[in-house]
Amino acid sequence: MIDEVLTVLRPRPGGSYLDGTVGGGGHSEGLLDHSSPDGRLLCTDADPDALERASKRLIRFNGRVIMRQAWLDEVPAVAHTLGYTPLDGALVDLGLSSDQLDNAARGFSFMHDGPLDMRFDPTHGYTAAQLINQSDVAYLTHILREYGEVLRAGKVAEAIWSARPISTTFQLRDAVAGIARSRGRIHPATQVFQALRIAANDELRRLSDALPQLVDCLAPGGRLAVITFHSLEDRIVKQAFRRFATRSDMQPEAEIYTALSNVTVRLITHKPIMPSEAEVAANARARSAKLRVVEKLG
Repeated sequence: MIDEVLTVLRPRPGGSYLDGTVGGGGHSEGLLDHSSPDGRLLCTDADPDALERASKRLIRFNGRVIMRQAWLDEVPAVAHTLGYTPLDGALVDLGLSSDQLDNAARGFSFMHDGPLDMRFDPTHGYTAAQLINQSDVAYLTHILREYGEVLRAGKVAEAIWSARPISTTFQLRDAVAGIARSRGRIHPATQVFQALRIAANDELRRLSDALPQLVDCLAPGGRLAVITFHSLEDRIVKQAFRRFATRSDMQPEAEIYTALSNVTVRLITHKPIMPSEAEVAANARARSAKLRVVEKLG
């Protein structure tokens, strides 16, 4: 959704911007191109491999871009420390990149056999395999239900627990085969893998903690854009943005909420922006993307 992101963030020369989840660097490249010749960009990501790939892609912008490894909830502090605040625009793209999904060694996908890792930062925290092998059925059920909305979560958890020790993606996929039930046309293992990835990286807590801090990092008129890829993320962003919004952007009976430092925002997107049919046709992984945007008021 590069065109949509550039439209809502309105990068300009001399502006200060953040790409909080740089991934492959596609959005960053667009922000730097459209803020030439002197706009500057801070690129962060928890995944060191993503930073390395993006650094190579953005090498022509040397002097205008800084790369830092950081979890999403750490990004506001990094931006402050490096003097990038107040920001004229910030982007958070919460989706997994194709590079991550296609790398069997990272363990994100049941389409490739590899170690069941799933950590964005391979040096931090527990792997998905460790979570499975050190958890009881009750905790596995909680993970599957809360982070994957897995149908028959208890039965699926029992099947995973019975198949332990599990150390590879194919072992997990096979353990839930015939037990997990799919929602719509997605593979039955999709939500199981999603749940364990979210738990391994503490994604939802980090997102909830980061959103008000990112709004606080914005300059008056600055915008925060967030792209989500599943209902759990989108619900957090939608509810947070509505809490931060002023009454003028809400229904008459809604309360007025503020972000940090008594800052208010207005909703730029009352409904999420969806990818175009052309983009979905070119990249099926984009089909579930939703873009929501707020603007900080003075």
